[in-house]
Amino acid sequence: MRIVVKVGSSSVTKSDGSFDESTLGPISESIARLMKAGHSVVLVSSGAISCGLGRLGVSERPTGRVQLRAAASLGQVVLSSAYEALFRVRQIQTAQLLMIPSDFADRRQYLHARETLSELVGMGVLPIINENDALSNDQLRYGDNDLLAALVCNLFAADLLLLLTDQEGIFSADPRLNAEATLIQEISDLGSVDADVGESGSMWGSGGMASKLKAARMAAHSGVQTVIAGARVRDVVDRVVQGGERLGTLIRPYGERLPARKLWIAFAASPVASVAVDHGARMAVERQGRSLLVAGVLALDGPFSSGEIVTVRDVGGEIFAKGIVRRDSSELAIPVGEPPISDGLEMVEAGRSVRRDGELIHRDDLVVLTR
Repeated sequence: MRIVVKVGSSSVTKSDGSFDESTLGPISESIARLMKAGHSVVLVSSGAISCGLGRLGVSERPTGRVQLRAAASLGQVVLSSAYEALFRVRQIQTAQLLMIPSDFADRRQYLHARETLSELVGMGVLPIINENDALSNDQLRYGDNDLLAALVCNLFAADLLLLLTDQEGIFSADPRLNAEATLIQEISDLGSVDADVGESGSMWGSGGMASKLKAARMAAHSGVQTVIAGARVRDVVDRVVQGGERLGTLIRPYGERLPARKLWIAFAASPVASVAVDHGARMAVERQGRSLLVAGVLALDGPFSSGEIVTVRDVGGEIFAKGIVRRDSSELAIPVGEPPISDGLEMVEAGRSVRRDGELIHRDDLVVLTR
């Protein structure tokens, strides 16, 4: 079995930001047993920023990006050293991979990452992955590596995603506030979940259950089963992998597994713009699996070039697809930023010279997101 285990900051560190060996010790023991039994495991760990702040004796999160990056840089050393020590005594070698969004957005870099990960796993080494917060250009968030873990599932062709958190799973309400909240043991339809998905309850964590459900949805599209469970539950990793008992919240994968290229388009690549299409175009794409034709495009919210990623929305603004365009936006002669018009005839009557023939996105480069 190929397993991705993700541990959040609230489980990696104590309240003072120091590494929580009491929680990570049993988890590392379980991972070592699984690897020695022939399973392939990747560990995605948050906690670099919190470890760095803890080492500096900082009790509150700074607001400046530079301070956060510096803390992450220091914390990566603390985190990597702590994990190396935990697994060394269990005869498991570890390797560190720091990833940023462009590693998934750029196809060539994505393939390089997959090759490196496969090589490490083939050598019997445990890859430990974290977002490269020290060099990230985005606003840093404490320990929210849920989405990174889901992307790694795609990269790794995993069978199971195990998200370990400070809660025992998804509840019908916030169990910290509602004594009658009940654990949701299984989710088959992520669109109908009636649960508390608020913010993280830890000062060190920021993922919350909302990001975990989003990660589970991404994993489901990859054909990967997800379990959200408590990091401090006894033998949690072993028990989830062995199965046979209800533990945490189980989210089942979708029946149809998207091809690797479409998974990359759907979840790893960043869109540069959005196009609005008419009702007929949506039906053709969503229900008939057809390409998106230029004739169905009504509006653009930004410029794009051939080969770039765009989202596709209807006239009401709902995004329902994503794909790689085969034409530059300038070829369409549709003014950027104007409200959608009703149809192509209105364009002609408005005196616009528009190329209305051919495909904008071929069906092989198009992913429907509404399922």
